[in-house]
Amino acid sequence: MSKDFEIVIGLEVHAELKTQTKIFCSCSTAFGAEPNTQTCPVCAGFPGMLPVLNEKVVELAIKTGLALHSEIPEVCKFDRKNYFYPDSPKAYQISQFDLPVCVGGFVDIDVNGQKKRVGITRAHMEEDAGKLVHQGDITTTPFSLVDLNRCGVPLLEIVSEPDMRSAQEARAYMEKLRSMLLFAGVSDCKMQEGSLRCDANVSIRPIGQKEFGTRTEIKNLNSFRALERAIEYEANRQKEALEDGEEIIQETRTWDEEKQLTRSMRSKEEAHDYRYFPEPDLPPLKISSEWVEKIRGQMPEMPDQAQIRLVEEYGLPEYDAGLLTLTPENLIFFDQCLKEYPDAKTVSNWMMGELGRLLNQNNLEIGECNIKPIDLVQMLKAIEDGSISGKMAKAVFEEMFASGKSPALIIKEKGLVQISDEGTLVPVIEDIVKANPRVVEDYKNGKDKALGFFIGQIMKSTRGQANPALVNKLLKECLDKQ
Repeated sequence: MSKDFEIVIGLEVHAELKTQTKIFCSCSTAFGAEPNTQTCPVCAGFPGMLPVLNEKVVELAIKTGLALHSEIPEVCKFDRKNYFYPDSPKAYQISQFDLPVCVGGFVDIDVNGQKKRVGITRAHMEEDAGKLVHQGDITTTPFSLVDLNRCGVPLLEIVSEPDMRSAQEARAYMEKLRSMLLFAGVSDCKMQEGSLRCDANVSIRPIGQKEFGTRTEIKNLNSFRALERAIEYEANRQKEALEDGEEIIQETRTWDEEKQLTRSMRSKEEAHDYRYFPEPDLPPLKISSEWVEKIRGQMPEMPDQAQIRLVEEYGLPEYDAGLLTLTPENLIFFDQCLKEYPDAKTVSNWMMGELGRLLNQNNLEIGECNIKPIDLVQMLKAIEDGSISGKMAKAVFEEMFASGKSPALIIKEKGLVQISDEGTLVPVIEDIVKANPRVVEDYKNGKDKALGFFIGQIMKSTRGQANPALVNKLLKECLDKQ
């Protein structure tokens, strides 16, 4: 982005709430069923069918509001958002307009060590629409099929203030919000399954200008990387258009992952075009302060609280604490390791390093892999007592990840026990030194490579099983005698 312009970003995030049944009927919310098998006259929009509010949806919405530091008003209500689209069988969506369940709030983010607070405008309950299955490209498809399984699945739409000024900040906000929703236990946040979706409102304006520019809304953002790249592309597209004398129009655009660009879908309606009016089949909802306080008392430890604990109790850097609290499973894994192995930084290093690398390579979450906390602890203890070296440990760890075997079994099967017996190592070292008199002279003349040569030969002779620290000590003693 040019230094003459700044990006203004606001995000609308739809989180699917973790309930067994839909918001206004008893149909299942399970993912992956055959199309149109989880529907009934209510969620399919048959005339005369009446909605009945799922209490669990309201509870999870309140819990989310508390996590976001929002106000929970005593009264909220549902409204009809009127629009025609093939995936909406009623031609309206039951949502919330002027009296949402959560008002205000904030999310604190950290981008390259710079902390920032992103404001929350509101969070409101609504029903999801169905899903269009396009037969080809979304902008040119000859026809689309409609799956109504998702109709009526409970959503919480979380609307941010336009406080973000870079694609990196937007990504950090989404990652932090996902972490907060996971810790609160309100959504499984599986972007690949559509249970966490994000629309980005992007505009640019000359630096120093107070008025916002014309914004576009970007859809089809199904990963953090897609969000970041789409915002960067769209901001540059708008900048080039303005510099060419074109006018930015308010529209909805889709992100094309394959071509890495945004494309126009339709003009964007303003709120009043939806002709909101109170939902006549649902009375206003009164939320007692007693209910809110009961839920507050059941709130689990949240990411910000956990980060403070990891820094203050274990002395971890803020960077480590941030990564260890991305998901509740990460934190649980770390805490369980610390019960048996109190070196927090070593555990953190292995979780962020080798374990993180293998999880990313295999596209797995920590709870889905073969390695359990006790496995990592046992391996770290094997390093500590000299049974294996750090280099051996990496090989053991990869086998643990692949097979699920215990470190002790892998060490035994592969014959990886580290040789730490001086009586075994001294004859090996003496033979190698004796066989290389010219290298001995190089060592005496101060050539550093000579020492490395000997260590390499010793490790080769012992198939990498010699204790490196002990080899270094014994080798120097032997050379000093020459």
